[in-house]
Amino acid sequence: MDRYEEIRKSIISFRDERDWKQFHNPKDIAISLNIEAGELLECFQWKSNHDIEEILKSSKRESIEDEIADVANYLILLCNELDVDLFDAMERKIEKNKAKYPVDKFKGSSKKYNE
Repeated sequence: MDRYEEIRKSIISFRDERDWKQFHNPKDIAISLNIEAGELLECFQWKSNHDIEEILKSSKRESIEDEIADVANYLILLCNELDVDLFDAMERKIEKNKAKYPVDKFKGSSKKYNE
C-alpha cells in the first residue's frame, strides 16, 4: 500500500470512529477546506518574507505545518467523497496548464493566460 492510500485510510478511520461521515458531504467538506486554507493564510498575514523565514526556523513552524495538514486532510476527504483520483486530476491539470501557459510565451512572466 502506498503512502497516500495509508494516510487516506487513516483519515477515513479517524472520521468513522467519531461518526462524522454524516457531516462530511461534499459541500461541507469544501467549506471546511476553505476555512482551513484561510487559517493557513493567517499564518502569513502581515508578515514580510523575512518574518516568514524566521517563523519557519522557529517552533512556530509546526503551526504552519498543522494548517497545511488540515487543508490536505480535507482535500483527501473531498476526493474520497467524490471518487476523484487526486494524482490523476493533478496530472490532467498540469497538462492543461502547459497548453495554457507555453514556456515560450510565459517564461518569467506572472501574466494570466488571457492577458
